[in-house]
Amino acid sequence: MPKRSSKKPGQDADDPNVAAFRVIQKATAENDAQADASPPKNPAAVALGRLGGKKGGKARAEKLSAERRSEIARKAASARWKDSAKSDAGDDEST
Repeated sequence: MPKRSSKKPGQDADDPNVAAFRVIQKATAENDAQADASPPKNPAAVALGRLGGKKGGKARAEKLSAERRSEIARKAASARWKDSAKSDAGDDEST
């Protein structure tokens, strides 16, 4: 069985597919670099946001009444089970 031929360096420069690939790589690399560059954050604002985030749910739970917490939980449970209830009801009808 014959061995595979090897390409010499620089031989694929004539290939239009390779040239197109390189053009796309350069174009997307520049766009990625621009997308990653976000403006610097204000350290005071970061600290304030962190403080609020640390208090977050605990402080909110203390403010809510038991009735309101129950209402929120009921709404969340119905949202979680909404699709499941439809598929269970559909299974019973087909048998």
